[in-house]
Amino acid sequence: MNTAQSPGATREPDERTSADTQRFARPLVVLHWLIALCIIAMLGVGLYMVGLPKGLPFKSTVINFHKSLGMTVFLLVLIRIMVRMAYGRPPLPPMGAWQRAAASTTQALLYVGMVAMPLTGYLGSSFNKYGTKFWGLPLPQWGRDDPQLREAFFTAHGVIAWVLIALILLHFAGAMKHHFIDRDGLLRRMWT
Repeated sequence: MNTAQSPGATREPDERTSADTQRFARPLVVLHWLIALCIIAMLGVGLYMVGLPKGLPFKSTVINFHKSLGMTVFLLVLIRIMVRMAYGRPPLPPMGAWQRAAASTTQALLYVGMVAMPLTGYLGSSFNKYGTKFWGLPLPQWGRDDPQLREAFFTAHGVIAWVLIALILLHFAGAMKHHFIDRDGLLRRMWT
């Protein structure tokens, strides 16, 4: 009996091949967790620094650290977008249409937030006398010292921060649901 398959025949992939095609590419996994850690740190520092009284000697150091971390996240997100375009993403496991829509919408909004948040912070800083230093290197300022524009951008920055926190919590809750309730292996796709 001939067990060889004809060239056009499909065959069942072995478990290793199937698992590999269901995972994100390693560069995307590394970028995901690096960006996640940076965003958590940036949000924590941001929430801490807004409560600091004016005139504290180290407040400007904390603010500059926050700005540098935010611009780093912005660059990492741009790299992640390019890497994702190059590698694509694995298909979602079987789930209801509403879950697919919720996952896609949340992910798209996370990307929008991760781009809009540093941009609004940078633009807000462009309309004050201090500007933005990226790990000590001054970045161009796009305007004059304008309290109204600065306040508009910083208000947007603050609103986006809270929306981003809500989206991160939703993203985390969805991952935990898939891991502990659905047990569909979705979380393993983004694990090392």
